[in-house]
Amino acid sequence: MLNADLVTKLFLQLAIIMTSCRIVSYLGRRFLKQTNVVCEMLVGVLLGPSFFGLIFPEFQNWLFPKTPLLLDTGITIPNPSMSILYACSQIGLVLYMFLVGMEFNALAIQKKMKSAGFISLIGIVLPFSLGFFLILFTPDTSLLFNEGFPECYRAFFLGISLSITAFPMMARILEESGISKTSFGTLALAAGSMDDLVAWIMLAGLIAIIKNNIFVLIIALAGTISYIIFLFFVRKKISSLLVSDVRNKQKNISKSYGIVLIILMCCALLTEKIGIYLVFGSFLAGVMMPRGEFAEQIRIRSYDFVSAFLLPLFFVFSGLNTQISLINSPSMWIFTGVILFIAILGKGVGCMLAAKFIGENWRNSATIGTLMNARGLMELIALNIGLELNIITPTLYTILVLMAIITTLLASPLYYWISEFRKCDKMS
Repeated sequence: MLNADLVTKLFLQLAIIMTSCRIVSYLGRRFLKQTNVVCEMLVGVLLGPSFFGLIFPEFQNWLFPKTPLLLDTGITIPNPSMSILYACSQIGLVLYMFLVGMEFNALAIQKKMKSAGFISLIGIVLPFSLGFFLILFTPDTSLLFNEGFPECYRAFFLGISLSITAFPMMARILEESGISKTSFGTLALAAGSMDDLVAWIMLAGLIAIIKNNIFVLIIALAGTISYIIFLFFVRKKISSLLVSDVRNKQKNISKSYGIVLIILMCCALLTEKIGIYLVFGSFLAGVMMPRGEFAEQIRIRSYDFVSAFLLPLFFVFSGLNTQISLINSPSMWIFTGVILFIAILGKGVGCMLAAKFIGENWRNSATIGTLMNARGLMELIALNIGLELNIITPTLYTILVLMAIITTLLASPLYYWISEFRKCDKMS
């Protein structure tokens, strides 16, 4: 009977999540020029306690129960319904990060290394420094961070959170606009990819340090280096094995697709076990995959199912931890405003000025600043890691989720607004 109830609830959860995502995505694209990723981020918050829970608290608590179950033996376990939803969301996250890794263009970075490196450097150092010193000079951070973590760890985590860029969203916007392969598009993509790569390395290092065990830290560092070296040396052999169907003019890559999934799951499992979180393994697995026709076939087979079905589960799970009611005092709202201000100042304005400094015109510079300022899915991943590791409280989690949503919401309209001015300039 319990299994039947769990299956029934799971399909009801999925139906409501999918329906909500389609409705909000349609409205967002039609009236606000927003991408699906942004709309699904909003759905996560809307289905959580901040909105759905206020209107129908009993039904929301039944549909997405957070209260643990007390067994007859007296043992308390997490609610199995949410555990299943969480597991599904992690599968979606791993597959999506794998697809992001497949779009990572190392050649673009090589071509624009100097210019993109400078923009990326400013886009990391400036927001990181602002976030780091904000925590150091905040008198009381007890409502923002859990006990047991030194002040420098807290400041380091906030600095990383403000430094992240929504690289997948940037790539999608530039691709849809048809300028991803232009000189400007290549510069923006190179800067965004370098920014996220450095931010993830910093986060992986912090995760290893927080384990508070030198042996764990050594395993994490040695394991990461060994993992990257291993991927580098086996990449050509794996590519040769996987692209055989494409070389033989066979469009059906079912056999290779199965091998790809096995490699992906093993890579995610390996990085999870060495202590640097499974998203790093899935991303690097995508980076090592062959490009061209093979990558396009993998993307065609995977992207729609992952982005339309599995990935929204991650957004909803993130939204269930977002409780706007926790920001319940003027000081907390002021702090939220300060976070948003330094996020935009450090990332958006900082990258815009950096692009202008290297010779881009003001409109291209403003476009780069706008795109780099969006946090999107990448921010939610980092925040969920912080919550799982018990570094941040639900209050700071909510504040940073709001920051991520607002900066991401601004990206698409501002980008298209600036693009309209660029078109007007060309016509005149």
